[in-house]
Amino acid sequence: MKFLMETHTNRFDMKKIFLAILLLVAQLPLVAQEDTLRHEVLLETTKGNILLALYNETPKHRDNFLKLTREGFYDGVLFHRVIQNFMIQSGDSASRHAQPGQLLGDSKENYQIPAEILYPKLFHKRGALAAAREGNDVNPQRESSMSQFYIVYGRRYTDEMLDKMQARLDTTSHVVMSPEIRDAYKKYGGTPHLDNEYTVFGEVLEGMDVVREIQWVDTDKNDRPKEDVRILKATVVK
Repeated sequence: MKFLMETHTNRFDMKKIFLAILLLVAQLPLVAQEDTLRHEVLLETTKGNILLALYNETPKHRDNFLKLTREGFYDGVLFHRVIQNFMIQSGDSASRHAQPGQLLGDSKENYQIPAEILYPKLFHKRGALAAAREGNDVNPQRESSMSQFYIVYGRRYTDEMLDKMQARLDTTSHVVMSPEIRDAYKKYGGTPHLDNEYTVFGEVLEGMDVVREIQWVDTDKNDRPKEDVRILKATVVK
């Protein structure tokens, strides 16, 4: 009887181990999906909605943007710097309660994000989401702002314009535009002179019409819109 009892117990233990292995294996696809999920953030603005996708290739910027969004950091901030045929910029905490005409963009920040520049894979095509930063003279490592970001609008380029841009890049950042990147700048537009200088960490999925409308608003001498354009709420939707 003792032998039979031990045999029964061993079988029971093996069954538990087998079930545990099955449960572990069953969870593996869920883990893989979670790691590869491309997160999306919805910006509800006074001009309409902009849906952003965040790149997994730039995890530090992705995670920081998700963290700030979930904390409500972007709720109420302005697009404080807007330049036609170039970009729209937001993320300065001081803009939330800024007075008319107040100069924005230089608010003190608690940290910077290490650069995750992945050119030519990620470049400044129209709709690109990128991190603002201080200039090379004080920031040679090209570290990104804690919270300020911009969305590219730019312009469409001809071959002649791209040839002139390439000549300029040859003497500055030594960026070489591939045929595929040149084609994107001709078909869709963007800001090639920013490539390899700033971290691109996402793109607009929906709402480029809103970006276009914002970049056309009237601005003052400091490129701040004369009429406030505000992010009412930012939400992680995926």
